[in-house]
Amino acid sequence: MSNRFEERLGRLRAELSKAGVDGFYISGEPNVAYFTGKKGNDCFLYVTQQDAFIITDFRYREMAQQFTWLQYYEQFSGKTVYDLINSRTEQRIGVEKDRISYAQVLALKEKCPAKEFVPLDDIVLKLREIKDEFEIEATRKACAVAMKAFDHMCGFLRPGLTERQAAAELEYFMKKNGAEDLSFDTILITGAKTSLPHGVPGDDVIKKGDFVTMDYGCKVDGYCSDETRTVAIGSATQEMRDVYNIVLEAQLNACNNIKAGITGKEADSLARDIIEKAGYGEFFGHSLGHGTGLEIHESPRYAQTNTSPIKAGTIVSIEPGIYLPKKFGVRIEDLALVTEKGIINFVTAPKELIIL
Repeated sequence: MSNRFEERLGRLRAELSKAGVDGFYISGEPNVAYFTGKKGNDCFLYVTQQDAFIITDFRYREMAQQFTWLQYYEQFSGKTVYDLINSRTEQRIGVEKDRISYAQVLALKEKCPAKEFVPLDDIVLKLREIKDEFEIEATRKACAVAMKAFDHMCGFLRPGLTERQAAAELEYFMKKNGAEDLSFDTILITGAKTSLPHGVPGDDVIKKGDFVTMDYGCKVDGYCSDETRTVAIGSATQEMRDVYNIVLEAQLNACNNIKAGITGKEADSLARDIIEKAGYGEFFGHSLGHGTGLEIHESPRYAQTNTSPIKAGTIVSIEPGIYLPKKFGVRIEDLALVTEKGIINFVTAPKELIIL
């Protein structure tokens, strides 16, 4: 019986036939991970219509030999990936143009002069867009860890803490409760810095009357969660409440109406139209959301530039925000699975304004 990795190799081979190549060299770490289930550092794949090799060295020998759907090829002094490629009959070999370095391309051309190397769009990323049951469950588990972390932080945040101290606590809690890694660098910012969509935690001190925005995620079984919540410390002005409620209305409208078949532009407009109608359109400068998976940013994008229909089986963030320079910002973000009938939201943490 084939496993999910063999099934993925089968879908990849169909794409290679469409691209007109008879071999494919995979060097991007997330793409290697997609066919192995392990981190793809210092490992490479070479896939043809008949064979699939994992290429690495002694450090990863024991791990690589467990992948029974791949043939193991060990690099050491005097034996390289170039020798493997030169020993094969394939002539047109695809490479990942968005993942491979220029130095690697030059080396391939120098060491394998009889071969033609064809730059391809990231066809593995295209395969990764639709999630299987394992990927969906891994994402759900990662979101569950992140939600527990939010509950913990609601009891931990207080005036006097620095952003860096609070971010360290958040990350430690996730790793202590099942996370294998972070999805991305944690954003935990307070006060006027919350107007920075990707602000970096520093020595700013949390104060009464401030917003605190937490945008964070973790990985379980290699798959990312992504969640944002904005809370107030002690009190909130009427302006803070009003802006928060506009973002909440926009986010809920998107969650309630996104489904397979609408375009990325239409999904983005579900939130953007509400924010623009309220007079804050110029302060919502990023797109509504993005796909996640082995990487925190994958296809599809919920953006005004995306006129392609959204497919069932994609996992996407839904994260509108309003950012008022030198004052404050608000973002609310969930991660959800898209279906024909709507979304299945993996994040059930409270969204109404919480004042700690």
